[in-house]
Amino acid sequence: MHSRTASDASFILVGNDNSQEQTKIVSYAHDWSRTGTGGKIYLHGRHFVDGYGRVCNLRGVNLSGNCKTPVNHDHDSFPANHADVTFVGRPFPIEDAPDHFARLRRWGLTFVRFLVTWEAVEHTAPGVYDMEYLEYVRKLLSIMPQYGLVAFVAIHQDVWSRYSGGSGAPAWTLEAVGFDLHGLEEPGAAWLRGVRGGGHTEDERGLWPCGYQKLAAATMATCFWAGDMFAPKLKIKAPDGREVSIQQFLQDSFMNMWEVVAKTLGSLEAVIGFEMMNEPHRGYIELQSMHAFDYNTDLHLGHVPTAFQSFMLGAGHPTAVGHWTRSFPMPTRLTSQRVINTAGQKAWRENGPTQGKCLWEMHGVWGWDHKKDEGVVLRESYFKRDPDSGRDIDWYTDFYFPVVKKWAARVQAAASEDKIILSEPIPNEYCPKSWTPERRPANMVFAPHWYDLNALFLKAFGNFSVNVQGLSRGMFPLKAFYWGQTGARDNFSLQIRNIVENGYKSLGEVPVIIGECGIPMNMNKGEAFETDRWDWQLKMMDAMMTALERALIGFTLWNYNPDNDDKMGDEWNGENFSWFSQKRALPSSWLDHTQTSPTLDNGGRILRAVVRPYPAKTAGIPLRFNYEINTSEFEFEWAVPHPADARAEQAPDGDTATVHNPPRSGMPPLTTNRTEIFVPWQIAQGRTLVVKGLADTDRWTYDEAHQTLAILTHDNAPGTVHRVTVGVEPLPKAAFVLNNFWSDWGDQVLIATFVSVSLLVLLASWLLK
Repeated sequence: MHSRTASDASFILVGNDNSQEQTKIVSYAHDWSRTGTGGKIYLHGRHFVDGYGRVCNLRGVNLSGNCKTPVNHDHDSFPANHADVTFVGRPFPIEDAPDHFARLRRWGLTFVRFLVTWEAVEHTAPGVYDMEYLEYVRKLLSIMPQYGLVAFVAIHQDVWSRYSGGSGAPAWTLEAVGFDLHGLEEPGAAWLRGVRGGGHTEDERGLWPCGYQKLAAATMATCFWAGDMFAPKLKIKAPDGREVSIQQFLQDSFMNMWEVVAKTLGSLEAVIGFEMMNEPHRGYIELQSMHAFDYNTDLHLGHVPTAFQSFMLGAGHPTAVGHWTRSFPMPTRLTSQRVINTAGQKAWRENGPTQGKCLWEMHGVWGWDHKKDEGVVLRESYFKRDPDSGRDIDWYTDFYFPVVKKWAARVQAAASEDKIILSEPIPNEYCPKSWTPERRPANMVFAPHWYDLNALFLKAFGNFSVNVQGLSRGMFPLKAFYWGQTGARDNFSLQIRNIVENGYKSLGEVPVIIGECGIPMNMNKGEAFETDRWDWQLKMMDAMMTALERALIGFTLWNYNPDNDDKMGDEWNGENFSWFSQKRALPSSWLDHTQTSPTLDNGGRILRAVVRPYPAKTAGIPLRFNYEINTSEFEFEWAVPHPADARAEQAPDGDTATVHNPPRSGMPPLTTNRTEIFVPWQIAQGRTLVVKGLADTDRWTYDEAHQTLAILTHDNAPGTVHRVTVGVEPLPKAAFVLNNFWSDWGDQVLIATFVSVSLLVLLASWLLK
């Protein structure tokens, strides 16, 4: 085993004969530019592959949570002046880009999910695009490759729009359906305090996701996906003067906007793909009852009107609505009822296309009995069957899949056919088995999201963790409870592996990226902001990162937000997920942009859990990776694939595909034997890197300046498995105690067992006498 000099370490040896040095190309592990990847990143089976045939493990960030709101957003005047907003400067000014990109490069987080909203592009009116904003984004993204960064552009939405309590679509989309933007709060059609700076108090914490079931967002989603089926009477005048259905109006506007985005950004080196829509939602489609939402899938917190109650409230009728509060063991329970909309405010504007009438009353879903002075449901099964034919419908196959495929064709035609298409299911749902090849776009990546729903809901994390994913699918409760950091790692690992392997089982060998995953920085009542001790945040992030690493997949963390601060967090619905805050960082003039500069770390929190080693470019198929934060040691195992025509080992089918049993044949030919592992300067600086497990004929070197451990293997016969263990000396101070149930409670359990057995023996002796 030979360690070369650091000056040689930044070169890739290219050529089929690994003993010969045919070409030298400057590179480092986490450089995803064309220079660092041999010209391209493309898909093959479940893997991202570079130009040398190496498997790429892409990890990075969502950039950024602040892109949900315009730079001139005003809490007091919202929702007024919605046509005059500007997003130029989101996520940060052009002149600040080198600071942020150098920081992300230092942290090894060079794969970016770049967030754009429909509102940012087309806020003024249908067909009027903010080209100043798009040119700003183009300039920003064009800088990325200089720092090794690449991105996929994602149109972000939550709860349809800022004007219905989330982010995403322009205000004019709601007005097109007939909503009065100033009349949504009183009748409970939307909860807007969270986008006005609220969501931080205990009674407002976590309310915003309930907006998906409220009248405004649910109606908009229903009209967008299935307006032709469920709202055929609603006709809109398109920009060209034609009268079209609401579905055609919304979808055409959305597709046209996307085409402009793809044409403007698609030619950039940094842009490797697109994602149509963040966290899509069914709206009312497949709603089983007008009188209740599904407790297992729809959050019940605060005032949660049923669909029928929402219709009556939106039509101006005061209505008694149930109020749900947090509880245990069930997350929430119904605790009271209260009449809301006592002022009789309508959500529908009189000069709109429905002429002030509820859209769903207009379609005969419900009506008002004037004699009894009460509402009446007229078509209980309206949204779960085709109103005309009566056949059962499926949101995925009837609506979502066709739109995704149509959209992908548009953006790939506008940009290029090799652009990667990232798609996701409804949040917290497994990949549907109905997503068959003919229903998928070309070049697709499955990009679901994962959050620990228990910690998210409670805004707390400790030794006790719960597998909510399992409980919601019928898991025996005692199997869903975990203790300690070991338990949290195992809990999160099981959940993420379930998502990934369900993707493989449903889709076959299709790449999986976790598009969003993160932890709340304001957990445990925000005590870390007072003490500046981030112990629980660090533990939770470590558990999540460990789970992602065990699943052998890439991810983009939620989120890197320069505008984050301790008081307002990400300043959207009370969220606080950013582990970086510009207000804690050094001024730009003090920064050194080299990868070895600790000046870039200021402003970061829990970096020890975030900035970790990982195999970025593997000359083979990754089989196992495990990193221990307390010792900074990792183990990595990979296999040299069989050639493309090998039949000795076929890929596992959809029923047997697992994380740790990837196909080992059919890969593109490897033209280098160089595996590159990102090893952070923070770990290696001032210590000796200890590399074990390689063959005597293998070589390795660590380039500290580029944070790259390069391993050049000698035996690269197909089927060969390489293993390496990498650590440092001296060992770092442990980040925390890696505890579990037995380490914390083992003595007490043994004592209790001894006492119980002793009592039973005494009792048995007494009975025998």
